[in-house]
Amino acid sequence: MPTRPAQSAPATPSTPVAPLTPPAPKVVLITGASSGIGAATARRLAAAGHHVVLGARRTDRLTALAQEIEARAGSVFPHVLDVTDQAGVRSFVAAAHDRYGRVDVLVNNAGVMPLSRLDALRVDEWNRMIDVNLRGVLHGIAAVLPLMRAQRRGHIVNISSVSGLRVDPTAAVYSATKHAVRALSEGLRQESRELRVTVISPGLTRSELTASIGDSGIKDAVETQMSIAIPATAIGEAVRYAIDQPADVDVNELVVRPTVQG
Repeated sequence: MPTRPAQSAPATPSTPVAPLTPPAPKVVLITGASSGIGAATARRLAAAGHHVVLGARRTDRLTALAQEIEARAGSVFPHVLDVTDQAGVRSFVAAAHDRYGRVDVLVNNAGVMPLSRLDALRVDEWNRMIDVNLRGVLHGIAAVLPLMRAQRRGHIVNISSVSGLRVDPTAAVYSATKHAVRALSEGLRQESRELRVTVISPGLTRSELTASIGDSGIKDAVETQMSIAIPATAIGEAVRYAIDQPADVDVNELVVRPTVQG
């Protein structure tokens, strides 16, 4: 008995894919912008068309970075900033708001990492990490939150670390500050329905953080580990990804580290 040829299902017209609309330029404030992750993030966001406001203590480096971004037709505004000074952070945010009329994104990036064993009793270094890594983030949040609430929109990106996910010898205090940044980020996210909150945790990344390590043995060991480090541009790209999502999409957490890092 002859068999009927199989009949294919009627073709359904494919739905055309709408072209991607480039994100509207945002006013992005970046702390610790004079080097490392901060500088790489500024370059990446400026290249993407955003207005970047650079904050750091080293004004010579800020000026050089701003000139570099301007030479590439980027929009940039440098402003001296010490995140441990609450009034200074307010001034930084106010200057950005006066210039652009809004503040869309704050990237809390400034940080220090003077690793040491606890029994070395480097209490001044402990306090410095608490002041920069934790209080500095709180100062940033306090300065932008009223503006963002009034705008009914905004995005706070906090740079933590994989040390905020684990604790290693010599990193107890540093890890404590980075665990706290993750906790702050999650608490702020849960309190917010109009603001977006992202915490980004870099692994081994090329930066100047090791320069603050006072113990020469620990510093040498960490710098040896840095042979597998990823470039700071990888974290800048993660920031760009998070802030360029549609307004109803909140990328809450990203962990970015070398493929070979354990």
